[in-house]
Amino acid sequence: MSFSSSFFRALAMLLVAASFTAGCSSSPEYTPKPKGYNRIDLPPHRYQQLAPGHPYTFEYSRYAKILRDSSYLAQPHWINVYYPSLRANVQITYTDVRRNPKLYNKMLEDARKLTSKHEIKASAIDENILKTPSGMRVSVFELSGEVPSQFQFYTTDSTRHFFRGALYFRTATANDSLAPVIDYVKTDIVRLLNTLKYQ
Repeated sequence: MSFSSSFFRALAMLLVAASFTAGCSSSPEYTPKPKGYNRIDLPPHRYQQLAPGHPYTFEYSRYAKILRDSSYLAQPHWINVYYPSLRANVQITYTDVRRNPKLYNKMLEDARKLTSKHEIKASAIDENILKTPSGMRVSVFELSGEVPSQFQFYTTDSTRHFFRGALYFRTATANDSLAPVIDYVKTDIVRLLNTLKYQ
């Protein structure tokens, strides 16, 4: 074997050993990727009028369906504004208080209780009063954290009508990733409230 071939062979073995050693001794660099969420494409807001047959009317999203509340407690004018593509549901309840102070006070107390029961999981509950173009005052509750209902509201004329609603999602997805959808449906709820009229 010639000197040159043995030299190159030794050099090749040395380079392989050096690269192997370098590969083992240096730990690979790891950079965590930021948390990502599925992209949600939301359609532009478009509205339609609620069909007659209720003691109230309002405008609601063209991408939602009106479903009758089928729970055993449901009263005749309890409905759901359901968004099939978003799996979002705005539960609407309506009670005719007919100048009945006891019933009116019970409805007020129930509305507060239904919101406060989320306090355990809520990181914050913000209450605001919204005044609609028709002069109605609406109590609005925005709930933060991993709560089942992120937005609730009620309005009443204190003599006959008591109208309440709550937003729910039929999904186990974390509220962080639902944030764009929650904001989207909130915009629709504000439109609903601003166009609410009693028949």
